[in-house]
Formats: sequence, C-alpha cells, structure tokens
Amino acid sequence: MLVESKRARFGLGAGKRLAGKADFERLLREGTRRNRSGYTFYTSARADGPARLGILITRRHAARATVRNRLKRCIREAFRLEHGSLGAVDILVRPPLGARPNAAMLLRLRNLFSDLGGVRTG
Repeated sequence: MLVESKRARFGLGAGKRLAGKADFERLLREGTRRNRSGYTFYTSARADGPARLGILITRRHAARATVRNRLKRCIREAFRLEHGSLGAVDILVRPPLGARPNAAMLLRLRNLFSDLGGVRTG
C-alpha cells in the first residue's frame, strides 16, 4: 500500500497524461504549434485541471526501442518537474530527430516547459 501512494505522489499519474488517440488527434489538428530548439509542441488550453502530457516518438527518432524509451523518460521527468507552473493545458511533445537523452536534454526541456507556462494558449 505504501508503494502505491509513493507512485501517486511522485509519478506521472493518469490525470497528467494524454492517453487517448482522440486527444492526440485533437491536439495535432487544432492545437497551437510551437517549434522551440528543434522540439515541436502542440498546446491547447483547458478550462481547469492539471497540465497533461503526450509524447510523440517514432522509429525515425531512434531505431532502437531502448533509446526511444529513454527519450520518453527524459521528457516525462522534465514535465514532472515543471508541470506545477504550466496551468490547465494539454501539451504534445515531438523531439527533434536524432535527439539523445542526457542531462543537457533534461535541462533544455525544463526551460522549454517553463517558457510554455508563461504563454497562454487557446
């Protein structure tokens, strides 16, 4: 029981993720597109609730699944650290092709997410 509460407190729970295909398609079709440092962000404001994250990574980004998974982990961690300042917004992230997960990527993403928090989307 203690492990579950720890995950809910420190993890990226279901309420902070875009999981449905319809949400991804809506953001791709109707969201505001921003390109920053090679990353593409599709954003859409919501009435209330926490910021939600979706990640779009294909085999073109990295052929090996382990690298794709590390990219996703890095994006999720940067979002987790910055989601409190984002407000009620849905964000879909597409990293640049050839990006490699490392500490510099995490720092760059944190800065990009904090910049997105200052901009109202709609």
